[in-house]
Amino acid sequence: MGFADIHIHSVHSHDGTCSISAILKHVADKTNLDVIAITDHDKIGGIKEAMALGPKYGIDVIPGCEVSTAQGHLLALYIDGPIPAGRSLVETVKRVAAMGGLCVVPHPEAPGISGLRETVIRAALADLQVAQTLVGIETFNGGLFLPHTNAIAARLGQALGLARVGSSDSHVLSTIGDGTTEFEGRTAADLRTALVAHTTIPHACPDASGVGVLRRWFPLFCLRKMGWVAANAEPTSPIRYIRY
Repeated sequence: MGFADIHIHSVHSHDGTCSISAILKHVADKTNLDVIAITDHDKIGGIKEAMALGPKYGIDVIPGCEVSTAQGHLLALYIDGPIPAGRSLVETVKRVAAMGGLCVVPHPEAPGISGLRETVIRAALADLQVAQTLVGIETFNGGLFLPHTNAIAARLGQALGLARVGSSDSHVLSTIGDGTTEFEGRTAADLRTALVAHTTIPHACPDASGVGVLRRWFPLFCLRKMGWVAANAEPTSPIRYIRY
């Protein structure tokens, strides 16, 4: 069985604090993850680098994006180009479908961070093409400041019958893997098969808390605003902070 974290942000997100190379090194050195997805906010600037560096670190990388739809955030995975923000959920999913990608709902019903509402998700799934592409829902998000909404997401995932995933929604190195998805196989292609078949298994970090997330993220976010990010040059080099 393999493990994936399909919701990770890099410096290409306005609130990310880690370079692509630092993310890959951390994953290789500190986690048991086989597959990751780089899902920056409405940007795909880090994908090419991540795909190129992934084999160097022994990590399979899924090209992705966290898209700001008109109704809330959506994870677009296995994409090959940008997805415009601000469109309806249905239109956004169909654009991902045209690329041959898949979609997962992140942090549903979570207040303050544009979580999609149940009524919106159900209405979208009534469209056959949407239902074939919107295959998963994040039933555990390790990056929530209000983690009690994970219980709501878990109930919703069961009710909708979608593939259930766990993710970190990480913006700093130390939280990568704080939520994971188990699947049969080891590769990004294997994970895709499991998502479509709804056979994924979400795993939660037992120590995840809103206070803990804030404590780990906020100081590094402040460093990012001052122009410093986590980076490294080679798999054998230590991670350090550099001017970005």
